[in-house]
Amino acid sequence: MLASLGANPFSGYATMFKAAFGSLDGISNTSVKSIPLLLVGVGICIAFRANVVNIGGEGQMVMGALFATSLALALPGLPSLILIPLVLMAGAIGGAIWGGISGALKAYFNVSEILSTIMLNIVAVQFMNFLLRGPLIDPGELERGTRIPQTARLPESTDLPILLEGLRMHLGFVVALLVAIAAYFLLWRTSIGFRLRSVGHSREAARYAGISVQKNIVGALALSGAMAGIAGAILVFGSESHRMVTDGSSTGFTGSAGFNGIVVALLAGLHPLWSIPSAMLFGGMLVGANALQRAAQVPSALIIALNGLIVVFVVSSEYFRKRSLQAGRVDALETENVSEARGGGS
Repeated sequence: MLASLGANPFSGYATMFKAAFGSLDGISNTSVKSIPLLLVGVGICIAFRANVVNIGGEGQMVMGALFATSLALALPGLPSLILIPLVLMAGAIGGAIWGGISGALKAYFNVSEILSTIMLNIVAVQFMNFLLRGPLIDPGELERGTRIPQTARLPESTDLPILLEGLRMHLGFVVALLVAIAAYFLLWRTSIGFRLRSVGHSREAARYAGISVQKNIVGALALSGAMAGIAGAILVFGSESHRMVTDGSSTGFTGSAGFNGIVVALLAGLHPLWSIPSAMLFGGMLVGANALQRAAQVPSALIIALNGLIVVFVVSSEYFRKRSLQAGRVDALETENVSEARGGGS
């Protein structure tokens, strides 16, 4: 694609890599961009293990941010040590509720979770627009008559601490890493994870073993939504403006992380730990997009096309991997038959 646009692909990608990973500042920016991608991706991994698909990351991020923002505005006097964990928990609760609604519709009424999560994205955006233009709007916007849909500056005690002086990397990156590690242990080291994976492998077998299929479907989507909700909270409290603001669309707040997180999870093989380098890769692509545009004189939107191509190749690789495994089984069976025939002849 770069060559067809008249650009040098080698120098273009070198510029992207240098901008994203070639300096401490670039790595810092990449880590910040990767936070919501990683958290949404981990949520997708959890939902997949129960064989349900969560396309509602955008709405769950919005609801998590709204819950966390409302709590911060209601309890501005608390110290950071208490308020930061509280707002992150509020974000998780908001996302979990929004994901759990789709889970309940799927489990008890057999409503497609793909449709319900997408529709709830729209509901969440309209709810956000209502709150940020009404009950949660900055009083200063009303006084000036500008009415920009944003909250007042949130309490300084909710600002996520910067990890390295002079850089943008903040505590949210550590939180995202810990969540990814915790999700791995949840799925493969706890009884909850065992039940989720059992439901994902075979709902009939899980039901026969006494596992509640409905509760685990609801739980999987609620947990998935909780991850996205934390991402929404971090977007608010780790931002430079330290307020929740939107342009009226979900993308204006989330930066499409709710959808791009799906790509992160796919590239990671739907594994929470592999989602960490996957998120860093896509975060680096976002950071390097502007540098690529300046160096190669191509649209930064090219990164969207690259994301799509990665999905195509990841899905295709799964198809070829299965074909290769099947071919290997056939070869092994033929070898075994030949050995048995020779043994019988002797």
